[in-house]
Amino acid sequence: MDPGLPFCYVTTTGRRTGRAHTIEIWFASSGRSLYLLSGGGDQSDWVRNVRKNPGVRVRIGEETYDALARIVEDPAEDAMARLLLASKYQGWREGQPLSSWARTALAVAIDLAEAPR
Repeated sequence: MDPGLPFCYVTTTGRRTGRAHTIEIWFASSGRSLYLLSGGGDQSDWVRNVRKNPGVRVRIGEETYDALARIVEDPAEDAMARLLLASKYQGWREGQPLSSWARTALAVAIDLAEAPR
C-alpha cells in the first residue's frame, strides 16, 4: 500500500439497494488502518451505508483490500486521524489551527485485511 497516493476508492454496500457504491476520497494511514473525513458527517450516503454494513472494499493504487469501516469514537484516535489528514492534504504543522474541515468532519477508520486481494 502506498500511503502517499492522493486518493483511495471505497466501495460500500447500499443500505437500501444492496448495490455496490464506490467513492473516491482522501485518506491517511497509520498501521493497518486508513482514516477518512466525511465533510457531510452522518448525512453522507457512504457513511450511512457503513453504519448499516461495515464491510467495505478499498482500492489504493493497484491493490484492493477487504476491510471493516467504523466511526472513530476514541478521542485520541479521532485527534490523530484529523492531524494525519490535515498534515497530508492541507500542510498542517504543529501549533497551527486546524481548518474547519479538519475540525468538524466525521472521522471514519477503515481497518484493512492482512493482505490485498
